[in-house]
Amino acid sequence: MRVLIVDDHPLMRLGVTQLVLQEWPDAHVDEAPTIAAALERIAAARPDIVTLDLSLPDAQGTEGASRLLRVLPGVPLLVLSLNAEAAYAARLMQMGASGYLPKDRASDELRVALRRLCEGGRYVTSSMADHLLGLLSGKAPQALPHEQLSTQEHRVMLLIAAGKTPAQIAEVMHLSVKTVGSYRARILEKAGWANNTELTKYCVQHGLTDL
Repeated sequence: MRVLIVDDHPLMRLGVTQLVLQEWPDAHVDEAPTIAAALERIAAARPDIVTLDLSLPDAQGTEGASRLLRVLPGVPLLVLSLNAEAAYAARLMQMGASGYLPKDRASDELRVALRRLCEGGRYVTSSMADHLLGLLSGKAPQALPHEQLSTQEHRVMLLIAAGKTPAQIAEVMHLSVKTVGSYRARILEKAGWANNTELTKYCVQHGLTDL
């Protein structure tokens, strides 16, 4: 089995590597500190499973997951994040990620999560599973503003909160600047924010960005 670990923290990569090798001693583990480096590793050898940190030097929030999912259709992607919000996990699972695990639970649950993904299943923590079931049954609490956004709108929101200009967002998402402006207008209207400052403040308060 070939595992690709995408994380910019060397100690985290080392810890994940050790857990993988404890479970699968013959596994081949590749490491990448950025999405760009991950794409190079993927071009050289397609992995069987990928673990991904959401906060990287060249990708924030869901952007890194989106880029990897485009080039690795069918390959299980396990997101490891400091963000423990269930709604964030739901967003990534809707995008196509196979699992979501807060980093503070990794030492206890990572091997279980990887086994589940290798068997063709999906994985979230029990508390997140309860929230996701609530969403499906219509019994979840009233949606927060960012939960009402489409996947593309959510990505634009995070890039705005990260301080990206419309031109930079357009380049990253392969859109026109005009389309980015339209997304921004819809985001502000849906969420009830007056400007980018309120948007960014909300993202910080809800742990959606590392600012």
